Amino acid sequence: MDILETIIANKRLEVVRQKEAVPLELLLNFGSKRLDSKTVSMRRSLEQSQSGIIAEFKRRSPSKGWLHPNAKVKEVVPAYEKGGASACSVLTDSDFFGGSFTDLQRAHSLVKLPLLRKDFIIDEYQLYQARVMGADAVLLIAASLTKEECKRLAAIAHQLELEVLLEVHSEDELSRLNEHIDMLGVNNRHLGTFHTDVENSFRLIEHMKSEAGEGREAPLFISESGISETKVVKRLRDAGFRGFLMGEIFMKTENPGETLVRFIKKMTDEGNENKSLRDA
Repeated sequence: MDILETIIANKRLEVVRQKEAVPLELLLNFGSKRLDSKTVSMRRSLEQSQSGIIAEFKRRSPSKGWLHPNAKVKEVVPAYEKGGASACSVLTDSDFFGGSFTDLQRAHSLVKLPLLRKDFIIDEYQLYQARVMGADAVLLIAASLTKEECKRLAAIAHQLELEVLLEVHSEDELSRLNEHIDMLGVNNRHLGTFHTDVENSFRLIEHMKSEAGEGREAPLFISESGISETKVVKRLRDAGFRGFLMGEIFMKTENPGETLVRFIKKMTDEGNENKSLRDA
């Protein structure tokens, strides 16, 4: 099995255990107040943002190992918000990424940023978990779901007032797109091999535009993984992307929030410089 197949096989067992430990009815009773609360639109935040950065809280990666094993949500996520992130992605997978449900709950209690639950969602039970734990949006990975599963899970997410980010890696996975998708992301990291190539976003953008159509109902385009240079963000924005999911560049440093601040400042300075050259 490749890495994605290994993770999904593990996730199926994990979800079965979670359902046995906390049946859906008990989960809904536990989270009744949270279910009544309003969510924050991640899509709108990205549309209105100058940076478009979705800063990720991630302790480890299956390919890179531990990035920041002792990272604490209370130190990193508020710093992301203060530093100018448009949204925050929180890994909740424990076995492969060192995350937890508690991370998402704590983030929700500390910031007003829209929060993306990043995990390998294969069952509607996980959508209810996401809502109860404080997520505003969820990730659906096209490579791990059929077209019918994607549509059903996205529809349930909308019923729970969760926005949906559909992640694809190849042109054929665009067939999973449906009317319930709010954001369409390209993962520049192949989830089978974990090889990263940012050019994947540029290869797919025209196919995405063709498949998604135009207008207010079209999903917002996001480039994910492997982004570490401000000039790459500019190229991606010029190509049509409005969100940029970035984790390792921040989390591998001692102070992820400060690293984010420096990155956004460099983006701003370069933007002002380019504007001055155009106006000259």
